[in-house]
Amino acid sequence: MENSELIKKINQLKKQKNAVILVHNYQRKEIYEIADFIGDSLDLAKKAANTDAETIVFCGVDFMAETAKILSPKSKVLLPSKDASCPMAQMITVEKLRKLKQLHPEAAVVSYVNTNADIKAESTACCTSMNAIEIVNKLPNEKIIFIPDIHLGEWVKNHTNKEIILCNGFCFVHSKILLEQAKKAKQIHPEAMLVAHPESPIEVLELADHVTGTGGMIRYAKENSAKEFIIATEEGMVNRLIKEVPDKKFYAIGGVCFNMKKTTLEKVFESLEKEQYEIIIDEEIAKKARKALDKMIELS
Repeated sequence: MENSELIKKINQLKKQKNAVILVHNYQRKEIYEIADFIGDSLDLAKKAANTDAETIVFCGVDFMAETAKILSPKSKVLLPSKDASCPMAQMITVEKLRKLKQLHPEAAVVSYVNTNADIKAESTACCTSMNAIEIVNKLPNEKIIFIPDIHLGEWVKNHTNKEIILCNGFCFVHSKILLEQAKKAKQIHPEAMLVAHPESPIEVLELADHVTGTGGMIRYAKENSAKEFIIATEEGMVNRLIKEVPDKKFYAIGGVCFNMKKTTLEKVFESLEKEQYEIIIDEEIAKKARKALDKMIELS
């Protein structure tokens, strides 16, 4: 089936089933065409919390769909590609986190939104790459267990006076954006501003003209007077930037998140038609995780 026909059928099904489609910035560009809302993790979390749709189709990875279910428990949440997961989220387990909490009982736990529901349930507050520094600084605790991304944690550590206990998690895409690669891109495009995602290594972040999450990249590109930008994040973000800021040039130096690219128009259509791959979360875990997500939304 052609993309245009699939898009038409998906839009028809959305109306029939009172469904909304939430799409992360890293998705394939054709997925943008069926989106009711495109955004970063924080934007999508807020949208999920405020929707009255019967069904949410989440075009992203599993932890994002879980977050939508936690924030909108009355909605049926579908993940079109059931094996679209985040390897970083698997790098912290409840057992590891509980040991850290035992070692540092006075510490608050700030978990990156890139975590599974059971980790959020053990957390004081969640955060995204956009608001991590703000969340950490607004909490009353002077000691923070920050999980799981070490690079984002190091960036936060450089912007707070609090003691930060780090974990060894990382993003397979961002961790491979190296300093020499960033320097070479700046040599090739000397007029371009380097904009880096804070999951990148700290030396890349220190070189960058601006450090922000994907939502912040769009705002920065719109508001900055520069006409060219080197984008240090998953390469699909360039498609979103071109869509939003078509009069400027963008150069990607990040790789591909294959899990994000598992979602296709065919899978979205099948998921909506058959209502398949529904996200189910234990009620007690969801209730505890909701507190951490609500704290993030409250503080950001």
